[in-house]
Amino acid sequence: MVSHKIRLGADIGGTFTDIALEVHGTIYSTKLLTNYTAPEQSILDGVEIVTRDAGISPADIDIIIHGTTLATNALIQRHGAKTALVTTEGFRDVIEMRTENRFEQYDLDLVLPPPLISREDRFPIAGRIGAQGQELSPLDEAALEELADTLVERDYGAVAIGFIHSYLNPAHEERAREILSRKVSVPISISAEVSPQMREFERFNTVCANAYVRPQMANYLSRLQARLKEMGAGCPVFMIHSGGGLISVETASECPVRLVESGPAGGAIFAADIANRFNIDQALSYDMGGTTAKICLIDDFQPQTARTFEVARTYRFCKGSGMPISIPVIEMIEIGAGGGSIASVDVMGRIQVGPESAGSEPGPACYQHGGEQPSITDADLILGKLDPHNFADGKILLSIDNARQAVSRDVGSKLDLDSDAAAFGICEMVDENMANAARVHTVENGKTIDEYVMIAFGGAAPLHAARLCEKLGIARCLIPQGAGVGSAIGFLKTPFGYEALASRIMSLASFNASAVNALLGDLRGTAERFVRAGTDDRILFEVTAYMRYAGQGWEIPVPLPNREFTESDKATIETLFRERYVQFFGRAIEGPEIEFVTWSVKAQDERPEPDKVALDHEGTPIEAETSRDVFDPVAGAYRPTGIVPRDTLQPGARVIGPAIIVERETSTIVTSPFDAVVQSDGAILLVRKGAAA
Repeated sequence: MVSHKIRLGADIGGTFTDIALEVHGTIYSTKLLTNYTAPEQSILDGVEIVTRDAGISPADIDIIIHGTTLATNALIQRHGAKTALVTTEGFRDVIEMRTENRFEQYDLDLVLPPPLISREDRFPIAGRIGAQGQELSPLDEAALEELADTLVERDYGAVAIGFIHSYLNPAHEERAREILSRKVSVPISISAEVSPQMREFERFNTVCANAYVRPQMANYLSRLQARLKEMGAGCPVFMIHSGGGLISVETASECPVRLVESGPAGGAIFAADIANRFNIDQALSYDMGGTTAKICLIDDFQPQTARTFEVARTYRFCKGSGMPISIPVIEMIEIGAGGGSIASVDVMGRIQVGPESAGSEPGPACYQHGGEQPSITDADLILGKLDPHNFADGKILLSIDNARQAVSRDVGSKLDLDSDAAAFGICEMVDENMANAARVHTVENGKTIDEYVMIAFGGAAPLHAARLCEKLGIARCLIPQGAGVGSAIGFLKTPFGYEALASRIMSLASFNASAVNALLGDLRGTAERFVRAGTDDRILFEVTAYMRYAGQGWEIPVPLPNREFTESDKATIETLFRERYVQFFGRAIEGPEIEFVTWSVKAQDERPEPDKVALDHEGTPIEAETSRDVFDPVAGAYRPTGIVPRDTLQPGARVIGPAIIVERETSTIVTSPFDAVVQSDGAILLVRKGAAA
């Protein structure tokens, strides 16, 4: 087993690359602009910085854990490989017809997202598997032989195979891959391995997405490993996947679609670990970086999870307007509202922010790297939230003149506002967008948002967290140590884990214990095999059945005991389903048949419980030694605001708002309705003045 005493987390985001190194309990971190041309270079530069700070060499690192937005960006920007889809005759247009759901019911000009693979690159093949997994007609192997020549002639970079009902019987997909691979030398992905779940549109789209990004991700991961070895870091590299576990680089190269949302997953794990440490059973994870903001509900120290999610939604907040990916994922809502998100004025004279981002190249106007469009960072600088001489630990010198020029030209002049008022409008708009996203997410999950404690991290989140809490009615917000690189630190907390799923429809009335045990045994073995690639520690298993009343369109997750089932368990499972249904919808339904749809086994290595820390809501007031004028949204004017370095604060100190607590990778804005109390572990608790503990 690999020693994990020295661990390094590397998170490549759309704007910044965050590095966190843990050496015997001490965290060393840095933040660099992402290198789009060679993303691995930012990691290498970061490794040099943190190992030098820690007084070790790259050879001393025992394990590197990596998450990246590269797969996500390739799907959003359509920069993947030229891909062919081989599918069942008659189902060529599934990924274009989608589910025929109108996500905007009254929009007469509704535009559906184009399919990832164009029609001329989709090839139907005769042969049919039935709804019970039986072969209805044989696979046309001769047509596949001819198709192989066509794929070679057209110089495709990847191939996806998706046949009807292959989640029940993968024989045709496996045989098609065998035939094509004799002549085709590019990667071939089959849906029965990538996403063995029912619903053809989601499954076909997922295997297409996997094939689309596979060559690019395999090439990148190969380069990363080679260059790490060149610099002396010969340790194993593991990837964090969207479900919040670690997998090997080899697995990630074959199934890179599992890396979509890997960075945000690390952030949710970071927040869950903080919630567990402070015994916060209802936490709202708020992660705002340079490109996007992510919000996730964490109940009982566990992030909410799902089996599907959408990438690249064309309509903000609208389910169905994006690209569905059918894999296990930590469930969160994500909007284009990061520090680099671009502000503009639409035809109706409204300020709009995002989803377009200045990214790291050219970056916000104030970066002085060639960017000319106004961003949230520019607005924050104008309002006094940022120190132009101490941004990103002083590595980036900010120009307030550039920021004012961009904001005035693209926003202020169009609304007859000066740069200060325009900057305030930009910040209010982005804060309101995030508040709306949080409200939507909590309402959809049947929760009451003001009962949650916010945990804010990411380079931009502490700048906006207090104002967001004001809008949401949240009384407490925790800014943990290392908040600026929270996702990278979350990687260090991530267990080796994998979730295996399979769709098998079965009515509860015809519950077959031996068949269920055999299926779960296969899933358990698959999940354990992936986990054992990284650890020999004890493995914990979670079994979940996705169930519904017959005739319903969707299922609810029902946790089941991890053991062998008997026929007598039918009544127990029915009770568990009804209790779960009441949790979701308020009451169960009498009469309809209950059925199983999909089965899941999640495996992960056991991790020790963190040391518990009690929240301190009181503290002793201290005086800030320096101050500067910062715009106060409550007063509607600039006010003298105390500036306090975070590393000078001792546990128990209470900073009276308004104030700014500055550190290397971010700054925490304490608005006038809040005070900040330093906790025993160095975390900062924002407490609404007058709120009960």
